[in-house]
Amino acid sequence: MSQKTNEKLVILVATLASAGLIVQNILMGWDFWVPLVVLVGIVSLWAIHLSERIDYDIRKMFYFGYAALLVLYHGVQKTSFFDIMGTACLVLVTYSLLNTIYMMNLALLEYFVLLFVHIIDLPGGKIEFSELNITRVFLHIVIVLLVYFISIKSIGDRLETEDEMKRKEERIEMNDSSMEDFLANISHELRTPVNVVNGMSDLLMKKGMGKEAESIKTAGIRLANQIEDIQDYTECKRETLFIEEDNYMSTSLINDVVTSFRESERTRDLELVVDMDAKVPTMLRGDVKKLHKMFRHLLENAEKFTRTGGIYVRLYSVNTESGINLCIEVTDTGIGMDEMAVQSITEGMYQANKKRNRSSGGIGLGLFIVYGFAHWMGGFVRIESMKKNGTTVRVTIPQKVVNDKPCLALEKTFDGAVLFHVKPSKYKVPRLRDFYRNMAANLAAGIRVPLYSAETVYEVERLKEKLNVTHVFMGQEEYEENRGYFEELAKEDIVVAVSAEPGFSISENSRIILMPKPLYAYPVIKILNEGRDAKNIDDHDRGEKPVFKGVHALIVDDEPMNLIVASSLFKEYEMIIETAESGKEAIRKYRENDYDVIFMDHMMPEMDGVEAMKLIKTAAANLDRSTIVIALTANVVSGAKEMFIREGFDGFIAKPINTTDFERVMQRVLPGSRR
Repeated sequence: MSQKTNEKLVILVATLASAGLIVQNILMGWDFWVPLVVLVGIVSLWAIHLSERIDYDIRKMFYFGYAALLVLYHGVQKTSFFDIMGTACLVLVTYSLLNTIYMMNLALLEYFVLLFVHIIDLPGGKIEFSELNITRVFLHIVIVLLVYFISIKSIGDRLETEDEMKRKEERIEMNDSSMEDFLANISHELRTPVNVVNGMSDLLMKKGMGKEAESIKTAGIRLANQIEDIQDYTECKRETLFIEEDNYMSTSLINDVVTSFRESERTRDLELVVDMDAKVPTMLRGDVKKLHKMFRHLLENAEKFTRTGGIYVRLYSVNTESGINLCIEVTDTGIGMDEMAVQSITEGMYQANKKRNRSSGGIGLGLFIVYGFAHWMGGFVRIESMKKNGTTVRVTIPQKVVNDKPCLALEKTFDGAVLFHVKPSKYKVPRLRDFYRNMAANLAAGIRVPLYSAETVYEVERLKEKLNVTHVFMGQEEYEENRGYFEELAKEDIVVAVSAEPGFSISENSRIILMPKPLYAYPVIKILNEGRDAKNIDDHDRGEKPVFKGVHALIVDDEPMNLIVASSLFKEYEMIIETAESGKEAIRKYRENDYDVIFMDHMMPEMDGVEAMKLIKTAAANLDRSTIVIALTANVVSGAKEMFIREGFDGFIAKPINTTDFERVMQRVLPGSRR
């Protein structure tokens, strides 16, 4: 039994014994004030136990002291001589549950003291020492001693078992910690070669090596993601996650989902429906990197276990006193899970199929990482699933609002009706039809535009005659079935937009607007606002690539291949690049040249990046220069960025190098004249 259960049982026995003593005290006419004292004692016992404000060891002493006083009061009564043995055994057995040997010794000592008091005729009532009574006393002493030794043996066995369990738990924790250290170190060490693989494959692709180089890059990205998953998993298990808050555009989350879906080979036969609430604030503040990872895991998990149908992604927000709750919902039409599988997800490394010939990929960490991130950021996760009926995962994360302007808005000048032309019969999985209808209805409600469904060309024509139809949205299949009709319709004052697969083309003179799949809110809003003048429909987060022309940079790394990769990448931004293979070489070169920015690796032999950075900063002060030093490292454990900033670095870029991160850091640290 647990400590709390044993404690409660001891108090319960003490309460029953106290009640018995009160009854006996009244029947025997003993001291009239004793029942009131006993009642106060019982109330005190329960109050101390329930409040738990006093330390457990002190509580145990109070419980035993109370029992010892009751035994003493009962035992000194002249009519209680032959009852002493029973009360002593009751105390020994009951209080042995508290696993304290000194209490057993004191209880035994009290028994012999009371026995001695009666033998010497105190406080009165001479005991007749007949052969029967002497035999009974001797038998009582033997029984008490046997109960005492059995209680001592029980306590010793329990304490030994507890010690063994503690040692076992310590060994398990040590083994888990060693394994987590191993995984963390492995993930760190693998980042350097992965950075080289990804960088060199980029170079090969630029030289026209084609699909071979692209396959290498795809494998490298997949490996990089799995290395990150191992790192994230160990940090979730250890609860050493660090929240890195930044301002971010809410639409960037959806862009990440759409980009990931298009790049995935598993999604060729699946539909992705993205439903973003137009009222979500434009700019939020939170750990956007972890949000991107959570979205990636949710999408990958849905892809892995969905063979037909599609995936419905919904992003919306709920206002709170301190900001909003950002809600991410991913629903698939896949194989689903039973209740036991859903329960086991929180324990980590759950895989629907653990056989060597399993068809689904991944290393089984995704949903555990989602749980870990959500809980660490103050949110929660809910999973609804049934076998063969798909899965819905809802993640809710509190976020701060930086700009409460709605992320999607229709121009005030818009005045018209929108038709949504989709044939329900084309969907082999009926839930897909519901996904599209929900997305269209939620978008129309969010931007307050009249939306009408038209399943046939006849209905399109009928609604066009009755309403001021300005836009018609449809799928590729609907367009191809009635191409001539919609081409003629587009020549009128009606904007016709077709959501089509990549590679689908129309004639040069066509006025049809193509929207690459998957269909989501941003291109729809852009077309509604700009009509046929809408350009770069799918590039809302890409923007113009920055150029850092003439920026003189020094890259410091002890791995030559890393220098080649970084140099090649940075030269694309028209930077002037030099390299150094050690901290000492970097310091020497800095004294001889004036660099605008230095990219410093962390773990290098002889002199690490932190020491080299500090010496360069000192040299810069002596030479009256202003130099920016950015950590370029594979050390990306939670809190690494903050650690490097505290040490004195001006920025942080992780390996493998992400161009978006690189551009953002450079635009932040460089003076306005050098961007």
